[in-house]
Amino acid sequence: MAKRGPYGKGIERREQILDAALRTIAERGYLATSVAELAEAVGLSQGGLLHYFGSKEELFVAVLRRRDETDLAGVHGPAPAAFVDIVRRNATVPGLIELFTHMQAAAADPRHPAHDYMLERYQLGTEGLSLALREMRRTGSLPEDLDTDGAATMFFALADGLQARWLIDPSIDMAALLEQWWDRYTTAGQR
Repeated sequence: MAKRGPYGKGIERREQILDAALRTIAERGYLATSVAELAEAVGLSQGGLLHYFGSKEELFVAVLRRRDETDLAGVHGPAPAAFVDIVRRNATVPGLIELFTHMQAAAADPRHPAHDYMLERYQLGTEGLSLALREMRRTGSLPEDLDTDGAATMFFALADGLQARWLIDPSIDMAALLEQWWDRYTTAGQR
């Protein structure tokens, strides 16, 4: 059912802003995109745009949340392969990797709006990947002694580190390196 009234219109407008911001940052890059440009793209003033988010940092965190939703909607197949596919797709949108890396660094400050987002992202992501790894371990696809929580944490850390390095040297094949690490890590205990 369609949302009606001012509240529904506000939600719809916020969604339009997020879609435009996601597209613009993906195409132009985080550092090359200003709030003024985003506001102009959706026919608002900067103040009008920020009214929907509170601050530019909260807008950018909302963009990352939208990117996560989009990534998860496109996930197919077993957890490690799906994770690698997300990283492979991310390489096609360097502006969003740039945004993520900047917000990740800023999130070290507990007062920054990205702090809670990053904590939640890592907690939920690590729990989900660890659960998938436990199932793989149970079925014999992974070594019995594999620390699934540790493996999930390391996999996220490796992926995020590779993305930061990729921004400096785009010749790095992030997905291939993740696959290589995964193969070595998971077969080490089976030798």
